[in-house]
Amino acid sequence: MLDSPTPSLKVDRSAKTLRELTLEKMHEAIFSGYFAPGERLVERKLCDLLGVSRSVIREVLRQLESEGLVETIAQGPMVARIDAGRAAQIYDLRALLEGEAARVCAEKASDETLAELAALNQHIQQAFERNEFTLVMARTTAFYERMFLGSGLDVAWEMVQSLNARINRLRAMTISSAERKADTAREMAALVDALLRRDGAAAEQASRAHIQKAAQIAISRLSGN
Repeated sequence: MLDSPTPSLKVDRSAKTLRELTLEKMHEAIFSGYFAPGERLVERKLCDLLGVSRSVIREVLRQLESEGLVETIAQGPMVARIDAGRAAQIYDLRALLEGEAARVCAEKASDETLAELAALNQHIQQAFERNEFTLVMARTTAFYERMFLGSGLDVAWEMVQSLNARINRLRAMTISSAERKADTAREMAALVDALLRRDGAAAEQASRAHIQKAAQIAISRLSGN
């Protein structure tokens, strides 16, 4: 799980809706392990922690359930448990979708898109160096969004978005591990290099290799190895 300290869960009321802000805070709390897998999510306690109404909490819990991060049992909502088998399926889907997107991007995306991806990867690595793992996840999502949309793969990106919460939960488990910082920098550098050279086969291979390495770490942890 994330090594960086968990910030206050109090919602900062700003231009975003309370529902959006509360959802962001709940994502952070689940990804960081503040709320552990299998832990019950009691509405009254959440209201106190987040400083929002019960109606907002209920809306957010429904959204988290639709994302696969929360499940409802007889005793009420709880943080969904992750098992190695389901994680493996998610990584397999990522390898298929992201590998194809990398190939198409290398072959068809504009020079502007490729330059943006190179810059986005630099921003990811800068956040990594500062151990700002929440920012790493946000910038990584932005990288893949640009790769898919810049390749014209809108429908494929919609499919990835439907898995994004679960992807980020697994990503939170792997990016804070000691070996991932250097490995990720090398793997992403290989992907960006292939994109800039417009080598579709190499880009697909680099993307799949990056995902497979992350999958090995996540599945090993989930299996208790």
